[in-house]
Amino acid sequence: MRQAHEHRPDVVVMDIRMPGTDGLAATRQVCAELPDVKVLVLTTFNVDEYVFEALRAGASGFLLKDTDPVELLHALKVVAEGDALLAPSVTRKLIEEFANRPEHRRPDPKALRELTAREREVLALVAAGMSNEEIAEHLVISPATSRTHVSRVLTKLGARDRAQLVVLAYESGLVSPRRG
Repeated sequence: MRQAHEHRPDVVVMDIRMPGTDGLAATRQVCAELPDVKVLVLTTFNVDEYVFEALRAGASGFLLKDTDPVELLHALKVVAEGDALLAPSVTRKLIEEFANRPEHRRPDPKALRELTAREREVLALVAAGMSNEEIAEHLVISPATSRTHVSRVLTKLGARDRAQLVVLAYESGLVSPRRG
């Protein structure tokens, strides 16, 4: 934390298990104290609960340590630009986790009521994993308008990044995982 405060990096690469503070607690601390700094979790532990908790703590990405170095560099760039990034196997597990959870924690629905119908539609498309360009194509709008919608949704919901939007969309029940 001392180095993060001192250097103010664009992205902190975080492990889950570290000496002293665990990576999930450290992620929460970075996200709370340095809201402009993104966190990319890089770990050997492909455990569902770690993925979910890292995203809830504010992480913008989650990759496994066996990620190819070129993919890691790409991930750092993606996260630094404000997009979310999950390893494909992690994405599958995360969706399965949401699909199989008996309880659904619901954030305050007032937050979603602040969104226009178009913004709720954009949020659902973000949760489906679409990029701004894909959203623009799907809605037949310009990429700039798509970026504006995503930015407004982030602001209205007080989310740090697209990863938090995905979690909120699923937890609120705006979208639900497809089964089978």
